[in-house]
Amino acid sequence: MQRHIAVIAYDIVGDARRRQVHRCLKAWGLASQYSLFECQLASREAEELFLQLTDLIDPQEDSLMLAWMDKQRAPRMVTAVKQNHHFQSPLWYEG
Repeated sequence: MQRHIAVIAYDIVGDARRRQVHRCLKAWGLASQYSLFECQLASREAEELFLQLTDLIDPQEDSLMLAWMDKQRAPRMVTAVKQNHHFQSPLWYEG
């Protein structure tokens, strides 16, 4: 099973849902920095994790993202401007 580097980020409005999502990601043994998790997952693992997480969030209020990182490309900052507690789109990854 080949694993690839991915980043999971979330913006959860409700405190209870945020704690549930955080616990779910920690249960997978993923390293975190607040609401940003870096991990190495196989495709099937990513699908299972995303299904678990989507069961915990409210899609009308919350945001959830999984981005596969390309080891061959250097990351490039696209925008880091924060307005009204929300980042402009796209956030940071161009790939």
